[in-house]
Amino acid sequence: MLQQLHTATGKSRKRQLSVALTTDSDTIRAAQALRHRVFAGEMGARLNCREPGIDHDLFDPYCEHLVVQDDETGEVVGTYRILPPHQARTIGSYYSDTEFDLTRLAHLRNQLVEVGRSCVHPDYRTGATISLLWAGLAEYMSQHGYHYLIGCASVSLIDGGHLAASLYAKLTKTALAPVEWRVFPRCPLPLAALNQKLDAPIPPLLRGYLRAGSFICGEPAWDPDFNTADFFLLLPIQHVDQRYAKHFLR
Repeated sequence: MLQQLHTATGKSRKRQLSVALTTDSDTIRAAQALRHRVFAGEMGARLNCREPGIDHDLFDPYCEHLVVQDDETGEVVGTYRILPPHQARTIGSYYSDTEFDLTRLAHLRNQLVEVGRSCVHPDYRTGATISLLWAGLAEYMSQHGYHYLIGCASVSLIDGGHLAASLYAKLTKTALAPVEWRVFPRCPLPLAALNQKLDAPIPPLLRGYLRAGSFICGEPAWDPDFNTADFFLLLPIQHVDQRYAKHFLR
């Protein structure tokens, strides 16, 4: 059963939305269908699907599933999956371990909560939906007393990677993590071969993480299946910008 945490009204049309963690199998399946629609249908990702139209991998059964639903229709219109530290120990790794060497974060692993597979239905891409997802994450971190949020923000490589390389060069000046929190990509983006001087816009999701107080923890990884450059982010909850504190520090 869903537990309603917050509500908000979308801008494009008056829609009442709710965010909640769910264990309901049909609701999780709807979230996985939304993920497939966005990642494979819109982004052209190559997903290893056991079932057509459903994005599911070996991490899904160990994750908490956060969903935003339209209260009128019941449709799942936004989702995050959350992997807490005890479940990462059970499965043997975080998803991020498959893309990065996280050795320098070993002393934090008991407090690391990984978020991923974030997506929103194209008809609901408003501030209201994103705010609800963030509020749901904040509630989760607060309830469980976890101190660090980690995850990957993806940047499309449709231009060959030049914008992603330029974005990394730009962000190293303002958001690079201390050396003790650096991670290392297993499949690095070949930065030296790319133009790093373009005026690269910061994608909305990545911009939100950075405004909240996240660090970029090193060079991006190349994800060939999603054709993206993945930036590893670490958000210490105690470091959250005061503008976002109302969501994270109650």
